[in-house]
Parts: sequence; structure tokens; C-alpha cells
Amino acid sequence: MSAQPVLALDVLALHDRLLAHPGWPQQEPAAAAAPLWQWVQANHRNNSLLWAEEDLARRTTVADGEIAANKRAIDRYNQARNDATERIDELLLVALKLVDEASARTDSPAATVPPGARLNSETAGSMVDRLSILALKIAAMQQQTERRDVDDAHRAASGVKLQRLQQQRMDLGQCLDALVADAVAGRAYFKVYRQFKMYNDPRFNPALVAERSRSGA
Repeated sequence: MSAQPVLALDVLALHDRLLAHPGWPQQEPAAAAAPLWQWVQANHRNNSLLWAEEDLARRTTVADGEIAANKRAIDRYNQARNDATERIDELLLVALKLVDEASARTDSPAATVPPGARLNSETAGSMVDRLSILALKIAAMQQQTERRDVDDAHRAASGVKLQRLQQQRMDLGQCLDALVADAVAGRAYFKVYRQFKMYNDPRFNPALVAERSRSGA
């Protein structure tokens, strides 16, 4: 892997290319050969699926069972999105030689941090995840600027929001590049932070534990 393993413009280009792919996210193009980019694509796909389910979950004229199905799908995609984010961080940290590869996927990765390096509170993977969400917001807001069933004021207001989202994405991309550059130079580091989504784990969710107890499982 190159000395600077992630460049924000490459991430942005992949996000936009995937959103433009016919049938996305149900149908997706073949992933890149590099594991890092496979997980960037997986993260974006699960964010895209999550976005669609969030829209469906706001419906008010369908049966409650349909909304419950949307909620369960949201939980699945959110878990998969977080898993992909963690894999991005693991691969980047190994590439940057900031974590021992053998322990990278454990709950206690062995960090190898240069003396004096600052700890960045946000990880590179979480920035990639946020860039994915911003790509989705930009695509959705762009559609609002092109609607013909609304007035000019709606389209104009959407255009202002679109410009703000685009600026936010470029700013975040610059922050990602700065973090990676600082990590390469030994000035900064980040950690893999496990999300520990307890509500999805029947061992930790108290409601699911109670259900299993009542059923005698």
C-alpha cells in the first residue's frame, strides 16, 4: 500500500460513481481488489440501504408490520455500516504501522504510536463514513433542485442547502487528508473504537435477554 493510503478525492469519486451505478444499491458493481476499497464500498452500500429504509420508516399510511420490518432492516444495515467503518480503520492503522496486525481485529488492538503524536478523537474510518452520508445528502438535495412539482422558492432554497453540503464534504475531505498525512509523518494517530451496538446483541440487550428467559431458551 502507498505511503498515504487514502485520498479524500478518491473516496468522493467512488461514492459518486456508486450512486450513479444503475440499480444501486440493490445491484452493485464489482468491488476493487484492494480490501480497503472493498470496505469503503461496503460502508457506502449499507449507508445507501439504510437511507432508503429510513425514508420508508417515516410512512404513515401503511401497516405497523411494514414499519417494524423497516426498523429491523435499519438495525441490520446500521450494524453492517459500523462493521465496515471499523474494518476501514483497522486496515488503515495496519498500513500506517500504528497498530499490530495480529491484534488489529481484537477489542484491544496493540497500538504502536510515535512519541509525541497527538490522538485524533475522530477516526479516519468515521470520516469516510460521514463522507458517504454527505454524498447521499448531496444526491438527494440535487434532486430537490430539479423537481418540477414544487415552486421556485423550494428549488432555490434547496440549491443553497446543496452548496452548503458540497462545502461541508470538501472541508471534511481536507480534514481526512490532513489526518492521514499527519499519521504518515508521525504527528497524529487514531484508534479503532468498537461501537459495541448492544441493542443488536441478544447477550446484552436487556429486552432480548428477558425474552429468552421467559421462553426458557
